[in-house]
Amino acid sequence: MRRLCACLLALLAWPVSAVERVVSLAPSLSEIVVELDATDLLVGVLDGGERPVALAHLPSVGRYGQLEMESLLKLQPDLILLWPDSISSAQRQQLARFGIPLLITEPHKLADLAEQFAEIGARIGRAEQGQRLSRQFSQGLARLSQHYRRERPLRLFYQVWDVPLYTIGGQQIISDALGVCGAENIFVDLDLPAPQVSVEAVLQGNPEVILASQQRQLDAWHIWPGVPAVARKQLWLVPDTGLERPSFQMLGAIERLCEKLARAH
Repeated sequence: MRRLCACLLALLAWPVSAVERVVSLAPSLSEIVVELDATDLLVGVLDGGERPVALAHLPSVGRYGQLEMESLLKLQPDLILLWPDSISSAQRQQLARFGIPLLITEPHKLADLAEQFAEIGARIGRAEQGQRLSRQFSQGLARLSQHYRRERPLRLFYQVWDVPLYTIGGQQIISDALGVCGAENIFVDLDLPAPQVSVEAVLQGNPEVILASQQRQLDAWHIWPGVPAVARKQLWLVPDTGLERPSFQMLGAIERLCEKLARAH
């Protein structure tokens, strides 16, 4: 506690100046800073999965859902990039009381992500790079949407986990990515980002494609041969984990997904 108080005193003594010391509290936001060519501004990151090579040397301020407040304050950030669910609500309130400038981002749609590049770029002194990434991302999405458009979207079930059975809702950015590839999430009407669903609900949705991250999850659907995805042998692994990280690299992940879904019939 004494060390924490000392860090707080140092924080209060900081002069107001341009952003020079950024802490990112989400892997996707860390990735965006790298994509904006602003790695030199990052002084600490919240870990969650494998880091980009460019960030391997940076101090950690904890792991997803477990922020080490004392470690963060020692870094004396003048801006914190925050994905709301990456830390607890109590710690979000604590950060707000400290008075550290926060940039909170939670894109639910791909258009929101495009705007986020420009917003973050402007806040960290990389406005031109941010605008450029925003344009390139939007143009790339338009190109993919035009190329992979279908007269009738594929009905798709995106499986996140099996026991219990979880999927993605319509407010999850991956759901929007499916639309770019000519597919429609059968649970698009659910608002939760990762709702729990029943097998019966999936069967009622009659998916033509089922995507999952593990082969065993896909194999379990073979007991339902009447499902179009099973009958047509369209039980596929998600191409890569890039869809789970809303940063510029997601454009490439969406293109790989589109290439896979183009094989569906």
